[in-house]
Amino acid sequence: MRAGGAGPVLVVCLLAFGAISAPALADEVVQSPGQAAVPWQQLTPEQQRVLGRFAERWDGLAPTQQQALLRGAQRWETLSPEQRQHVEQRAEQWRNLTPEQRDQVRDRAKRFRGLPPEEQQRLREEFRRYRDLPPEQRDKSRERWQQLTPEEREQAREKKRRERATQGDRPQDDRPQDDRAPR
Repeated sequence: MRAGGAGPVLVVCLLAFGAISAPALADEVVQSPGQAAVPWQQLTPEQQRVLGRFAERWDGLAPTQQQALLRGAQRWETLSPEQRQHVEQRAEQWRNLTPEQRDQVRDRAKRFRGLPPEEQQRLREEFRRYRDLPPEQRDKSRERWQQLTPEEREQAREKKRRERATQGDRPQDDRPQDDRAPR
């Protein structure tokens, strides 16, 4: 990581828009007519330090962008060193994406936000289970998925949808209902 370089500034940007989905949201900031701009000179020295990369263009940013960056700077200051390192790694991953990959991430984030809350929660839980797998198992799973054709992937998705739909009708536990102890 570069000390004092673009890392912390980009991280502040990411934090301002919600860590994981921040890059996907960064281009969607809309100016709110009721929000006033904050001149650079009114920022505290600490805010100016964290947001230093924006100094020359700060006064030209939309007030909503300024507020988002200020919130990100405030959140950055509350992070532990480990959390900062994690966010910086995420920022580095974002910087290494091609413009096309960034567009794909933005599109996925937009589609995710359009899902019902229950579906969002289910996807989060599925991701947590995947993330908690041993690295070797994750790699094997990823390789198997990448080897599938688009048609096979869609078939796998459809099979998973059907399984979820039928699981709603039967207990998650595979023992017969009568063999279960009351809870």
